[in-house]
Amino acid sequence: MIPTPGQPKVHYGLGAVNYHSGETVVLIRRRKRRPEVAELLQALVDKHPTGTIYVAWDNANTHQDDEVEAVLRAAAGRLILLYLPTDSPWLNPIEMLWRHFRREVTHCEIFESVKLLIEASYNFFNRYNTNPEDVLSIIGAIPS
Repeated sequence: MIPTPGQPKVHYGLGAVNYHSGETVVLIRRRKRRPEVAELLQALVDKHPTGTIYVAWDNANTHQDDEVEAVLRAAAGRLILLYLPTDSPWLNPIEMLWRHFRREVTHCEIFESVKLLIEASYNFFNRYNTNPEDVLSIIGAIPS
């Protein structure tokens, strides 16, 4: 009998990027469902305690639920959701940053454990949060 590794341990990145400052908020979770999306929105509200926060995202079914609605209500009008057309990732700045992330962190890489992959992922975003002008260049907010 040949041993197999079993089911893969999947983790998902959920994130947002500030189009003006280049700052990112990224969560790595075992699931990418409505509660995790609501957690991301709450992290954005916590990071920006004043002012209006605009979130541009697609019409994924994980973006509409009671958990998301609860965060919206609690933000008292400070969180504005802008829905992008279906199948148009090029309109969402975070998608450009995810592409760069895959190229730099995961492309042709094998990690010994999920923990090391998650660590490398957070290191990537922490590094870019210290150089937000690089993020702005990657997402096309400023010329490179």
